Amino acid sequence: RTEFFFDESGDFRLDSGILQRNERRLTLSRLQSADINRPLLGRVVGLSQLRIEVAGGGDSRVVLSYLSDADAQALRAEIIARAAGMAPDVGEAPEAVLATVPTNDLIVSLLLRSETMILFGVTILVVLAVTMSEGPAGLLLILVTGGLPLLTVFGQFGRFFGFTVADSPDGLRLRHGLINVASQTVPPGRVQAIEISEPLLWRRRGWVRVSLNVAGLQLEQNNAQEQVLLPVAPHDVARQIIARVMPGVDPGALEFVPAPAAARRRAWFQFRNLGVAHDDQVLATSRGFLTRRVAVIPHARTQSVEVTRGPWQRRLGLASVQVDSTPGPVTVVALYRSASDARAIAEEQLVRAAAARAAGPSERWM
Repeated sequence: RTEFFFDESGDFRLDSGILQRNERRLTLSRLQSADINRPLLGRVVGLSQLRIEVAGGGDSRVVLSYLSDADAQALRAEIIARAAGMAPDVGEAPEAVLATVPTNDLIVSLLLRSETMILFGVTILVVLAVTMSEGPAGLLLILVTGGLPLLTVFGQFGRFFGFTVADSPDGLRLRHGLINVASQTVPPGRVQAIEISEPLLWRRRGWVRVSLNVAGLQLEQNNAQEQVLLPVAPHDVARQIIARVMPGVDPGALEFVPAPAAARRRAWFQFRNLGVAHDDQVLATSRGFLTRRVAVIPHARTQSVEVTRGPWQRRLGLASVQVDSTPGPVTVVALYRSASDARAIAEEQLVRAAAARAAGPSERWM
């Protein structure tokens, strides 16, 4: 009893239910992404799941399970065309592949992540402790605990296998997955914030990971599903992709203002990596020690700004500034600034955000 159609205003309508009929309406001008997921059994029988996300609260998603592969592709193309303000019968836009993640690089990067190293370290300590107290029988524990780091690595590998980023007129297309193949389209201008992370063991290879916040995906984030733009890539490739989702933005060209000397007593290890920068388009912050992180948010995407001061910060005359984005893996926070500097950063960002929103582009981006 599931029916879907486009109404007279061009928005997507979904009616479903037997005893109780439910009606949903999605305003396509607020489209955030249109994804196609193909689980293993669905691929066997030629079926796909179509997920449509629009900006809004927790009820901002529609999932159609299942359509034939051809119908899912055609419906996604029409939804994106209508959201862009184009004719609904233009068909699927052509694409050009921008980057792919080699399988070898993906495997090595997952093994060299800080989380994996910590899991391996904890496993070794537990096995040694049990072996010393229980004797050689304690080695049997490795059959259980030793698999945890490998299971974590395999889960990430299965998710990001064959990761491809392609450019098209209707947005950025991401395809990845080993068992469950996901195909996502993020329309232009819908990325709310990005984060470039550089784990310690990746630095010699020049690799980074790029994560992003996209409005409408908060349910995925609550389930700890990190939204990734690039799971691993060299710096130059990451800059190329970032320039596609945030035109004219180059985080490497920003001049970061370091934290004051007093912050050294609050952040002993990451003090040298603390900074904040801005230009006409974005505000950026940097932090981290084992994993360096640079978070970037366009001024127009600022949701709110808050200044926080814990007891230790108040004693040192410091404060932190958090610029709130939509829910997601990216946190934009300028840690441990002087109290006066933090207040100035917050007030100036509110002014920049208001000006950027007033000059913002139309929702119909094409």
